[in-house]
Amino acid sequence: MTFKLKLSLFLLMLFTLNIIAQDKVKQPLLDSFTGTIAATNNGISLVPTFSLGDPAALLELKMTKGRFSFEPDMRFALEGKPWSFLFWFRYKAIKKEKFNLRVGVHPALNFRDKTLTVNNVQETFIESRRYLAGEVAPSYKLSSKTSVGMYYLYSKGFDQGLKNGHFLNANANFSNLTIVKDWFLNITALAYYLNLDAKDGFYTAEYITLKKKNFPLALQTILNHKLNSNIKSESLLWNVSLIYSF
Repeated sequence: MTFKLKLSLFLLMLFTLNIIAQDKVKQPLLDSFTGTIAATNNGISLVPTFSLGDPAALLELKMTKGRFSFEPDMRFALEGKPWSFLFWFRYKAIKKEKFNLRVGVHPALNFRDKTLTVNNVQETFIESRRYLAGEVAPSYKLSSKTSVGMYYLYSKGFDQGLKNGHFLNANANFSNLTIVKDWFLNITALAYYLNLDAKDGFYTAEYITLKKKNFPLALQTILNHKLNSNIKSESLLWNVSLIYSF
């Protein structure tokens, strides 16, 4: 092989490697990374029938790549004790201009205090209970500010406590409703059915969020109303949260 041919091959290899390197630079690991941190006077669960009953801190993260996303949802009492950890894996199965369908699954840990007597001394431990859940969430956009949808969540418990849970709702979403210049409301209203093992009930709930354009803080309130239920829950459950988005 002549020197000229060797040099040509070497330059071709460098050119190819440079193209590959540039292509890798243009393709980041994630398409987006966002999240919220919230402080609330009463931590309300993903299923708004239930709450921590105390002030809480909530951390939600979202990492997306294409149609896939990984969304950890971690909730704590303000003194630092864990309340629940959900690790969502979600996929946008259908993504159209008007119609969208999201499916997801998550393993979860729910924590509670448990008192045991050890050597005639009562000691309090944090007990974790394991769950696996799946969701289906179709939605249809009526306009740039209005959409309707349904949501179904099934959860399976593996430890003492809940074994099978079904959460089904119909929802309407109203976004960017202008109050005054640069201030707007997001409102989600839902009616839902909840079945926990042998008990069930019907409820309504509203999520109302006050936001300012290009400002990271928002104020949100959740109102949950019991209509007809044999599940132990409050007639009216509410909270107020301060949310920071990044």
